[in-house]
Amino acid sequence: MLMFAIPQLRVSMNTADDSLIVSSKPTLDKNWMGAVSYASAAAQAAPSVVNIYTEKKALSSNVSASRNSLGSGVIMQSNGLILTNHHVIDGALSILVLLHDGRQAPATIVGIDTEIDLAVLKIALPNLEPITVGNPSQARIGDVVLAIGNPSGIGQSVTQGIVSAKGRNGLRLNNFENFIQTDADISAGSSGGALVDVYGNLLGINTATLNGSGASGISFAIPADAAVKVLNDIVRFGRTVRGWLGVNADFFEASKEAYATFGFEKAFVITDLTPDGPASKSGLMVNDIILKIDGIAVTDPNKSIAQITNVRPGQSLKLDVLRIEEVIRFTVIAGDRTLKQ
Repeated sequence: MLMFAIPQLRVSMNTADDSLIVSSKPTLDKNWMGAVSYASAAAQAAPSVVNIYTEKKALSSNVSASRNSLGSGVIMQSNGLILTNHHVIDGALSILVLLHDGRQAPATIVGIDTEIDLAVLKIALPNLEPITVGNPSQARIGDVVLAIGNPSGIGQSVTQGIVSAKGRNGLRLNNFENFIQTDADISAGSSGGALVDVYGNLLGINTATLNGSGASGISFAIPADAAVKVLNDIVRFGRTVRGWLGVNADFFEASKEAYATFGFEKAFVITDLTPDGPASKSGLMVNDIILKIDGIAVTDPNKSIAQITNVRPGQSLKLDVLRIEEVIRFTVIAGDRTLKQ
């Protein structure tokens, strides 16, 4: 079905015979700018999105067999660095990248982060067009977004949707879930592609679509700022560096009585501590309630987890903790999550 923007019609009511008379000349709203198009955004971002083809070992007992797989990626730097999903290239025997302009090149793996399902690739081609990175924290629910990728291997395609939700988690897709949810179609082959705003700026790396009964139009992207941190860490350190406190905690909302007495609405309660971990060494205990991290009240579990993991190992965090009926401030020296074992 085709849908058109229809100018407002001038309608008048004839009270004598209750007949409805419609003007033969539509009245245009003076602010109406014509049909909405996102062609400029697509043209801005499309040259930065690539198709990725991989050859992987077949899922069979025949060790000589192989299978082909496909996905998408985003050119992040003019030196050939590309971000994609780890699952796109996991187990790849070879990786081929096809550019928007038809050029192609083999890719090498610079590094991976399985905890957030990202990988950094590199190709050796000149005159690459890196994408402009936007600010996903400023994206609002209801904002129009475009998903660019290679659905089902048919070639680069653009789909439109809106930001349906932010901070989506609990999906068991990776260990650090803070997804942008959208109804823009992200089909197989579009994983690793770009989710962009109406200016063509990168908001996220397309990752997954929720399948199953009643799940149509539910897709997820890793926020661009989190993806860029992974890229920068892998380039600098060869891996993603994340702070770690050595605590397991449950997020909860305070009762009215607790709010009236201690002035907090949400918090973490510690359920377990790693022996000799950073938090344990600093004196924290099971059942301690974390109210603030570096002076910032705990209001959202994703933001608090990001606050901890974004700290470099060796840096300190100040935790305001409620123990029984007393608020105590602890200084914890962050450990390295990757090296925690």
